[in-house]
Amino acid sequence: MIREEIMAELKNCRNCGRMFSSSEGQEFCSKCRLEVEDHFKIVREFVYDHPGSTVKEVEEGTGVPREEILEYLREEKLELKQETAALNCQRCGKAIKSGRMCSSCSRELKEGFSKAFKSEKKDNKNNDSKNKSWHSKH
Repeated sequence: MIREEIMAELKNCRNCGRMFSSSEGQEFCSKCRLEVEDHFKIVREFVYDHPGSTVKEVEEGTGVPREEILEYLREEKLELKQETAALNCQRCGKAIKSGRMCSSCSRELKEGFSKAFKSEKKDNKNNDSKNKSWHSKH
């Protein structure tokens, strides 16, 4: 049983592929996590010193790979001053400043989830009332 618990916590590092013991959903081993944190500090300082920089300028100025910079934007750790083709809504393709979706798609999804949740709740309530009208004689 102890062995199963240990195995459940083992993960492969998203960066280097090395196996490590993960706690709280970590995706990087300790070595790569430090590297990612250092890269983010470098990018954050560059953006602070050079506001309005493009993703390409940040990449060239810091040496941090483009995909890593885009991930900071998707995770909303950074935000572009204006929408560019560098980052697009994953649903409709519209240019965005940060995150994974534009505000329109995000709003539509929230409304859809809300409607689905209300509908499911209503269905459960109806099923509960139907079940209450029946009883077992045994």
